[in-house]
Amino acid sequence: MDFSETYRFSGPLPVCSPNGKYIASATEYRLVVRDALTTQVVQIYSCIDKISDVHWCPNSTYIMCGLVKRAIVQVWSVVEPDWTCKIDEGLAGAEAVRWSPDGLHILVTADFQIRITIWSLASKSFVYISGPKHATRGIKFSPDSKYMAVAERKECKDIISMYTCTSWSLVHQFPISTSDLEDLAWSPDCACFVAWDTCLTYKLVVCTPQGETLTVYSAYPNALGIKSVEWSPSGQMLAVGSFDQAGLPVTCLFSMYTSIT
Repeated sequence: MDFSETYRFSGPLPVCSPNGKYIASATEYRLVVRDALTTQVVQIYSCIDKISDVHWCPNSTYIMCGLVKRAIVQVWSVVEPDWTCKIDEGLAGAEAVRWSPDGLHILVTADFQIRITIWSLASKSFVYISGPKHATRGIKFSPDSKYMAVAERKECKDIISMYTCTSWSLVHQFPISTSDLEDLAWSPDCACFVAWDTCLTYKLVVCTPQGETLTVYSAYPNALGIKSVEWSPSGQMLAVGSFDQAGLPVTCLFSMYTSIT
C-alpha cells in the first residue's frame, strides 16, 4: 500500500467528490482541490472568512463552502475556474447548508430554524420554506430526487410537508403521530418513509407520502428510544438500533406501490 505525503488542513474534514476524481480540503479561509490519483493541486479558492462546511454537488461540478459565522455561502466551479457565486443570508443567519439532488439549488437553513431558503444557481431566484423543525435533521430527499420531505412543528404537533423538487411547491401536508419527531428516512423505492421519536420515547411510524399511516411500532414503554434506523435495499425491512444497545429488526411488508401523485 502506498501513502502520499501529508497535507495540512483545518476546520471540516477533507471530502472526496462524488465521482471520485477530486479531494477538497479547507485551511482557514482557503479551499484546496486536489486530483485524487496524483494529489496534485487542481484549484485553490480563497473565501472571505474561515470555512466551516465543505460540500460537493452531486455531479461534482460545483463545490460549496459554508461560512456559518458570516451567514455566507460561496460556490466555486471546478470546470470553470472564473465562475463564482456568493449567497448572503444577512441577519437571518445560516445554521446549515446543503445541495439539492440536481446540483443546481442550495438550501440554507436560517438560525433558530426560522426558514429554509432555496437558491437557484441557474435562475438566481430563491424560494422560502418557513419553520422547519430541525436544521440538519428532518429534511430528506426521496431516492428518485423528485420530492423533499420536511418535518415541521405547528401547534405542538409534528407535521410532515412534501415539496416537489422542480418548483418547490407544497404537494402534501399532514400530521404524524410522533410526540417529538427526531428524524425521518425514505424507503429505497420511494413508496413510504419512516419517522421516529427522540431518545426519550420509543416510537417508529411508517407512512406513505400522502400521509397514510402503514404501521406504528414501539418495542417497550418508559425506556430510552431509537438511536438509528436503516432501510434494507429492498425496502421491505427496517433495522432499528436502540439506546439499550440492542439491534432490533422490524419486518415491514408492503404489497402495493404507492406514488406521491
